[in-house]
Amino acid sequence: MSYGTSNARLAQSSPSVSLEKGAYRLRAPPRLRTMSKTRIQPLQLHARGPDSSHSAYQKQMAVLVIFLISAMVSCFGAAYYLFTTRWDLATLSSLGNASDAPSHIPRPLPPPPPLPTQVVVHFDLGAGSDSDLLSSSLSSVLSADPSEKYLAYLPHSGFHNQRIAFENALVLSRLLNRTLLVPPVRLGTKPVYYLPFDQLREVLANSTKVGLEHCRELRLDGSQEIPPECMDYFDFTYVPWDWLVDLSEIKQEQRLLPCWNLTDAWVEQWLHIPNNKTLFLRDTARNHYSFLDFTPSPNSSPAVLSRKYLENIQISALAQREERLVFLGTLMGSSRLHLRDAAHYQLRAHVREKMTLTNPLLAALAEDVRATLGGQYLGAHVRLGDGLFRENGAENVRLTWWKLVHAVLGFSIQDTLALEKTLLLSGGDSSGSSSLLSDLASGLESGSAGDAVAALAPPRIPLDIPALRVPHPPLPALKPATNLSLACPGALHTSPALAPLNTPLFIASDVAAPRADPLLTHFTRTFPCAFFLGDFRVQTAPLDALLSGADGVGLRPFLTPFLDAMIAGRAWAVVGTEQSTYSAFVGDVLWRTYHGFEIVQRG
Repeated sequence: MSYGTSNARLAQSSPSVSLEKGAYRLRAPPRLRTMSKTRIQPLQLHARGPDSSHSAYQKQMAVLVIFLISAMVSCFGAAYYLFTTRWDLATLSSLGNASDAPSHIPRPLPPPPPLPTQVVVHFDLGAGSDSDLLSSSLSSVLSADPSEKYLAYLPHSGFHNQRIAFENALVLSRLLNRTLLVPPVRLGTKPVYYLPFDQLREVLANSTKVGLEHCRELRLDGSQEIPPECMDYFDFTYVPWDWLVDLSEIKQEQRLLPCWNLTDAWVEQWLHIPNNKTLFLRDTARNHYSFLDFTPSPNSSPAVLSRKYLENIQISALAQREERLVFLGTLMGSSRLHLRDAAHYQLRAHVREKMTLTNPLLAALAEDVRATLGGQYLGAHVRLGDGLFRENGAENVRLTWWKLVHAVLGFSIQDTLALEKTLLLSGGDSSGSSSLLSDLASGLESGSAGDAVAALAPPRIPLDIPALRVPHPPLPALKPATNLSLACPGALHTSPALAPLNTPLFIASDVAAPRADPLLTHFTRTFPCAFFLGDFRVQTAPLDALLSGADGVGLRPFLTPFLDAMIAGRAWAVVGTEQSTYSAFVGDVLWRTYHGFEIVQRG
């Protein structure tokens, strides 16, 4: 039988539904008469009246409707039974202990762990060049006085250089009695480096994410091709200053205006200040301008007066300017403001103290890590990530290690040299290190450790004059760690002479894999309880969910350096890397503020 014949017969023997003039018709298959074997009966056609045809159609439809209703009721009934029975079994299995439940009753599966939810952080960004609506902070300032005078500056470089420039801008705007235009903080691995005024202003104007809104929807798992304009979209982000630090007291003392745009068009549109009402101080070098709060005497030596800056500007003369906007370039540099007036010096100290990192989430996470470390631990801020810090890494690590062992823990120079030589001679072999440390411990206890020191010379630890000018009260005694909530990575020292080295040590570092970095083995082989931020994934997990509401970028990689610094600043004592403004901030500001001491001023 052919395929076409078979289909034709199947079609004739099955009910079918056809569309006729907009109505559905159910057609029954035509009845086939049986044929006699002896003769063929003549085909008899019986005419059927319209009434009989209509009646048959109604019966067929009624049967179909009844069938569908019955099926629907049956389905709902079965579903209801299964639904109610399921909860009965779940209830039975939950009454009493697990051992009391009959074995034939299935126990409900435990709920799945909650999926991490995204937390979008919305910032008050001020107004951008493409903004149609003014933020509340912008509106409150602009509606006050159309003759308001302003001070603007151009930020650049990494966070701590931006922080120093912001501190100087806050002090200078206060002394000039001008509203400060506050740009946001740029965070990330690709900072905008210093350039002369006009070039830097142009670069900043073109480094926003305006017009790149489509980039935030991209997936970075390799499943999508990244457009060229989006290549560095996720490498940086912007946050307002008052999200990281508490500016509430400063805002009560002076006027601040957040702004994300300092182009001529923005200044004229929102502030109604044309170029001829603006005083531009266009620097051509990083150390071009310095600002003095005193009048130099005729006998002042230019070299001493200007220090490293090319040109000095008296703040009192700048305060007399009538232009509505004073526009500066870079303000980076701790010594850029040369202040001799005691009140001005105290003002700068007050501003610097308010730069303490106080973000509530970061503060809570830092406290969690502090508690996990037992509450009392040592801190080291070690910069090795890039540039000169990597180039001078070995020297900086050794100096930081010496400050920790000799200056903080009080090991003598001879004992520290002996300990260092022991670690170096072991060459990373744990068995050899253990044997040498055992010999060293015996030498320390007998007072003969100095015999092991040959040609190794101690590094020169420079005196910290600014810190010595601001002494702090004695610290409480450093107690042995007894309530550490996690296991130490190394074997504890058993000798009483080496017991101080069992103190937990938190190392804040900008190295991607710090435990594998050979330079940091100076610490990990000396302190068996040395920890890095990566050892606290549980405590820092809330950072994974944070997204910037401004650009959709995940915030964790930008916030971990702050958390690193805040944990180190909560240590019993902290040491840092020479020439690092980041380490200076941790020791001078964070550590002293967290412990209730007066901060150290530099510059």
